[in-house]
Amino acid sequence: MFHDAHGLETTCASAAAVMAYDHTIDGYLLNRFNVSQRLKACLSEDPEFCMAHVLRGSFSMLSFNEKNVDFARSSLAQAQLLAGKATRREQAHVEALSLWIEGNLDRLMDAWSAIVQQWPQDILAFRLHHFLGFWLGRPEAMLALAESVLPRYGRELPAYGTVLACRAFSHEECGSYTIAEHAAREALALDPSDIWAAHALAHVFEMQGRRVEGIGFIEANEKNWNGGNNLLHHLWWHRGLYHIEREEFAETLALYDSKFRDLSSIMTTAMPDLYIDIQNAVSTLWRLERAGVDVGDRWIELADKAQPRSGDCRNPFTLPHWMLALARTGRHAEAAHFIKGIEDAAAQAAPPLADTLSHAALPICKAILAEAEGHGDAAVALMRPALATMHRLGGSHAQQDLLEQIFWRFAHGAGAQADRQLIFERIRGTRHLPPQHSIGWRDAARLC
Repeated sequence: MFHDAHGLETTCASAAAVMAYDHTIDGYLLNRFNVSQRLKACLSEDPEFCMAHVLRGSFSMLSFNEKNVDFARSSLAQAQLLAGKATRREQAHVEALSLWIEGNLDRLMDAWSAIVQQWPQDILAFRLHHFLGFWLGRPEAMLALAESVLPRYGRELPAYGTVLACRAFSHEECGSYTIAEHAAREALALDPSDIWAAHALAHVFEMQGRRVEGIGFIEANEKNWNGGNNLLHHLWWHRGLYHIEREEFAETLALYDSKFRDLSSIMTTAMPDLYIDIQNAVSTLWRLERAGVDVGDRWIELADKAQPRSGDCRNPFTLPHWMLALARTGRHAEAAHFIKGIEDAAAQAAPPLADTLSHAALPICKAILAEAEGHGDAAVALMRPALATMHRLGGSHAQQDLLEQIFWRFAHGAGAQADRQLIFERIRGTRHLPPQHSIGWRDAARLC
């Protein structure tokens, strides 16, 4: 029996295999683009490494892409064959992967939490729980686990920085910006290349309106992020938002074309329709157009990628973004087909996904199409009930702001004063930053 870098018993063939496994885990925790190559090297050291097959299946599921689920199933089948000789902890990971593939997301979250409670140094279970908790719109669950684990860690442990980074982002999403900033900066002091910690700090800057500081931070720290994965695109998206707020629209378009939607880059070529990249691109174009900026034909390649993803609802937050791309290119028939795909997926999915699709994603997507077809009153009526539940789509406050701005635009266009007031009061009551200090809410602050 071997032990991994976190002191956990690990069932594998050799010390070289466990070292390769540790290297893979590090790549995942630090958001490195070559994590798949690291995993391939691990499996070459030990093709019967149960947890390596769990990792391979988990990495497939992390893509939120239905076409990768069969690959995850094959990895699960291999892990199940090997689980008989594995530890109880490793067997629990195999069961968790099965729950993930089946779509039993509530039980999956409980399974990862149970692993962490019994084996606090299981950083993989902790990080996966943090990831999915975010995309289920459950920052309170992310925060609860981070705070319960933190006392079991110290600076001498290899994953301490990861725990701090996750604590930082959890606190940011729960509105505790001072704690979030302190935790993020502590994590970065331990490892300046920690992209998740940098991401948490970028969110703090966004929510507090510290745009100049945010731009400077990203510029100064890019040198530390060599080898990073698509999360780098998201950090450059944050910088783009700072520039939009400063009405520096040319800078945002330059970042769009050269950084976070560079169609010739290795990362974009490898995953041209990755959910987070689509979200970054669509939300930027929509915000720029709302500010009166001509974005040219940039919507077209996004809309081209939407229709093949019809019925793929593993990440509900991405669905309104796909719908916006179809609507902005006038592809109303394709948009109607896309909505039918969501309806079919909702009918087949298990809770909580079925509820999120039915009560949040579907009405918002229908509203986007209705407004595109000139039915403003219907758009407002369709989207209004989703305001209470759309946080369950996942996404951060900075990302969900797009949906809130969309509702304001629909209500304003329809002359629905009560609905304009509704969304404005929601923003004013939940945001640290006064609405008049945000470009997306200045009109609302003036009119309400």
